[in-house]
Amino acid sequence: MTVSKDPSQFIADQQRALRDRWPFEDTQDFEDASHGFIARLDPGVVRAADGRVVWDGDSYSFLTGEAPDSVNPSLWRQSTLAAMQGLFEVVEGIYQVRGLDLSNVTFVEGETGVIVIDPLISAETAAVALALYREHRGDRPVTGIIYTHSHIDHFGGVKGVTTQDEVDSGRVPVLAPEGFVEHAVAENVYAGTAMARRAGYMYGAALERGVRGQVGTGLGQTTSSGTVTLIQPTIEVSETGHTEIVDGVPIEFQMTPGTEAPAEMHFYFPTYRALCLAENATHNLHNLLTLRGALVRDPNAWAKYLTEAIDLFAGRTDVAFASHHWPTWGRDRIVRFLSVQRDLYAYLHDQTLRMLNQGMTGPEIAEAIELPPALEQAWSTHGYYGSVSHNVKAIYQRYMGWFDGNPAHLWQHPPVEKARRYVEFMGGADAVVEKAQASFDAGDYRWVAEVLSHVVFAEQQHTAARDLLADTFEQLAYGSENGTWRNFYLSGATELRRGSFGTPAATSSADILAALSPSQLFDAIAIQVDGPRAWDEDLSIDVAFTDADDHYRLRLANGVLTYSGVARYDDADATLRMPRAALPFLAGGSVTPEAMAQAGVELTGDAGVLQRLLSVLSPGDPDFAIVTAEREDS
Repeated sequence: MTVSKDPSQFIADQQRALRDRWPFEDTQDFEDASHGFIARLDPGVVRAADGRVVWDGDSYSFLTGEAPDSVNPSLWRQSTLAAMQGLFEVVEGIYQVRGLDLSNVTFVEGETGVIVIDPLISAETAAVALALYREHRGDRPVTGIIYTHSHIDHFGGVKGVTTQDEVDSGRVPVLAPEGFVEHAVAENVYAGTAMARRAGYMYGAALERGVRGQVGTGLGQTTSSGTVTLIQPTIEVSETGHTEIVDGVPIEFQMTPGTEAPAEMHFYFPTYRALCLAENATHNLHNLLTLRGALVRDPNAWAKYLTEAIDLFAGRTDVAFASHHWPTWGRDRIVRFLSVQRDLYAYLHDQTLRMLNQGMTGPEIAEAIELPPALEQAWSTHGYYGSVSHNVKAIYQRYMGWFDGNPAHLWQHPPVEKARRYVEFMGGADAVVEKAQASFDAGDYRWVAEVLSHVVFAEQQHTAARDLLADTFEQLAYGSENGTWRNFYLSGATELRRGSFGTPAATSSADILAALSPSQLFDAIAIQVDGPRAWDEDLSIDVAFTDADDHYRLRLANGVLTYSGVARYDDADATLRMPRAALPFLAGGSVTPEAMAQAGVELTGDAGVLQRLLSVLSPGDPDFAIVTAEREDS
């Protein structure tokens, strides 16, 4: 097995140049990140009930002192800040626990208890964060939950801080932006397998922590791997200007849909003169298209909502905080921070549109675009999580799609066939590797990665190509300012050297499946239909809920599963009667009489029809190849 290599002289020279280029003498972020510190979790490790470690903040204890040459010094700085862990006072009455998951959890004290904002990814980390808060602020009951938006790191730990019974009783309202449930569950189910596999690369979940391994993601350190939960909102906020009083605390809301998440909102606490900015203004350039995969976000709307936030709240705000990173104090500094963030997204949007209208393609714009000096010198604009390069390409994709207009790119060969032809044209695999070694020695790592990827796709087991490509990815990682780029490169190197690590942490869970509406579940099943295998099938299944006035007709024909809620007067081939709570049974794959009885499902009609449907389903592969052409065991 090939071991990691030293940073090359090219990378060492780059790191020295960056130390001279960026304003490392500016320590304001370190002052802000440590401001209000109360106590840390010691040891900084969280375990599940079975003893499994789901979070290890102490694994980042190496992040001290000057950056080694194997880490971009700007990323080292950001990771050092993001790894700061513990309970912090934002203002008297508002507290954050940071560094116990990818995101922050915030506690707002009310008249009788505490309102929890964004309870992390896992129930285990959320419970420990609440315990740390209570240890130093008293055993206040949870009297409200607010989800700022529909990403899993902002709701997954909710059952670590409250229970479904507490919510059902009305004692704990759960507030979220309109469309929260739809987007929260759809993102983790429809393309969940592919996103989770790529997220393993993006967050570096399988990588060793250390100066040659994972140092963080820029937005936070990594994702926890505990129990993902979900309690559905009891109050959906849909209008800017809407106000709620939760446990005696008035809250003013601003809707920001289509920004960092499809369903997202800011909110202001007049009692505390504090503004929560969700994930729309953090101390980095965020993603417009996350590398794990998602819908392309709208930087134009993002910028406009930040302008609106300034107009609505800045004049009466003493502190602005978010669900990642550290707060900003003081009106003038808040306005400056929000204005720089606003200008960053607006500039990328407007300049990309200007250049694409001049005929430039996404990759060309990404190479040509330069940020204004004022934006480039602000630490909060650096591409630790999103990057100028991939965000510009995302904007191009949002407006123009995958096709760049060149007919030569209209009908290209797929990767393996393309790779075989490239390698043959270039004189064969051995010749390509020899030439690639010369380019590697010259420091042209981007080119080496491109050509050697063709060799590895054309000849899966070409050892010299795999080894040199792994070495190349490693050098590109060492030079990356972006935490997720570093993790992608190092994960690729790891799989080339050791084989696939699969999907370290899946986002789907029993709670998320239970939150699916009937139409979402049927869509999720339809996505799995193997069309060619189902071409000759023609069947129908009625699904009737015994505790709701819902009735659906499913039909599989022409390789497509469709459904309708319109009443039918003819009989389906089979009928399933069940309570709504049993709906996830349809996604479980087991249709034995015992399994159906246990789930409360009654089947009448042709008992073989359900099995015929399940037999043509092809679930996603959580171990699909990324840096090779096919699975290692094939």
